[in-house]
Amino acid sequence: MTLEQLRIFIAVAEREHVTAASQALNLTQSAVSNAIAALEERYGLKLFDRVGRGIVLNEYGRLFLAEARAVMARAGQAEALLADLGTLKTGHLSIYASQTIASYWLPERLAQFRLLYPAITLDVQIGNSHEVAEAVIQGQCEVGLVEGVVSHPLLQQECIGQDHLTIIAYPTHPLVHKTSITADDLSQAVWVMREQGSGTRSSFEDALMQAGCCAASLNVGMTLPSNEAVLNATQNGVGLAGLSEYVVRTALAAGQVVALDVPLAPRFFQSLRHRERYHTRTAQAFLALLQTGRTNA
Repeated sequence: MTLEQLRIFIAVAEREHVTAASQALNLTQSAVSNAIAALEERYGLKLFDRVGRGIVLNEYGRLFLAEARAVMARAGQAEALLADLGTLKTGHLSIYASQTIASYWLPERLAQFRLLYPAITLDVQIGNSHEVAEAVIQGQCEVGLVEGVVSHPLLQQECIGQDHLTIIAYPTHPLVHKTSITADDLSQAVWVMREQGSGTRSSFEDALMQAGCCAASLNVGMTLPSNEAVLNATQNGVGLAGLSEYVVRTALAAGQVVALDVPLAPRFFQSLRHRERYHTRTAQAFLALLQTGRTNA
């Protein structure tokens, strides 16, 4: 078994499609198919079920996928260690960030890091906070960036920034002109929320609890998978929403939504790293930049 075979297997398993995997790997379909066939023949078992003209990862394949990812992550760490023995004149940093951070807070800081270390390649992926934490735990990235605290014994967390959540409504919403908004008002309103597992949703629910409103009592009329979708639904009159000040800033300035006078506690951005994995100098330099705030923000 070779690392190349593992790399090919992971690509096919994640896509459950030989053609898509070959295109992603820049290999021929025959090369990909032969690598999978060699693995299956070598160990005398099938990793995929052939269903119609397609393939589906079977139970053996699912078990092997977790191990294959772990081996590739470990190989990546070994390669990173060797490269890291030199200087920061070259290198690679994989980052997984939650939506709000990746879309609004992180780009300026990535640009600053590139100015300082132009030869470092940055690979940024986006997911909700649960997905980011899982990626760090599984070794799919070296640095995770999320909103709020993630509880897991394998994760080392540090505060790198903060923002404020804002409750917004469409301009003609009945609560817009109310001078004193109560917990009952919030409970009776219709809400548009992010999906479970997102840092925005968990942070917002915690902030509501601190403000005296039970999140479980909210009338959630719609759940959407992105900040922009939630904002758009709110602009179009679906209901109230709680989003980052970064997300709503432009819409507020344009009068497309209105901020309700309900003060919420700030939330904190956290970096995540695996406690037991090697921390490269590249990651340390990047996190140092985030912690010292070396941007114009």
